[in-house]
Amino acid sequence: MELILKQDVQNLGFKDDVVTVKNGYGRNYLIPQGFAQLATSSAKKVLAENLKQRAHKEAKIVADARALADTLKALEIKISAKAGGEKLFGSITNIDIVAALEKAGQTIDRKFVTSGIVKRTGKYSATVRLHRDVIVDLPYEIVAEKA
Repeated sequence: MELILKQDVQNLGFKDDVVTVKNGYGRNYLIPQGFAQLATSSAKKVLAENLKQRAHKEAKIVADARALADTLKALEIKISAKAGGEKLFGSITNIDIVAALEKAGQTIDRKFVTSGIVKRTGKYSATVRLHRDVIVDLPYEIVAEKA
């Protein structure tokens, strides 16, 4: 079944992508939830026209995302957490990374940050998706809190 995505769907595609999925997934989940529509020939023509009109606006959005990526690469993020030796009491997740970015003055939605769960002190890297074409690796360091 061929569908046009109406919004980003994780592990499937981005908004306005034409994707092929199994019939049940499209018919029972994507279409009823409003995530996709059938990719008929007329819907594809409408999509092509919309993408053509949106192309110049997209260039500015990508340029802004690249500028934000450069500022994120320049940041030095240190997250302090309670630890016994090198092992943390708890863990560091995307929420903690987004909170550290907000302290540094950058607001990013947590669903665009991918890092995994970290349970030890040290240097790590998170992936931040600012745009479908702009993905940046964000280095950060976890240090033990001073008691």
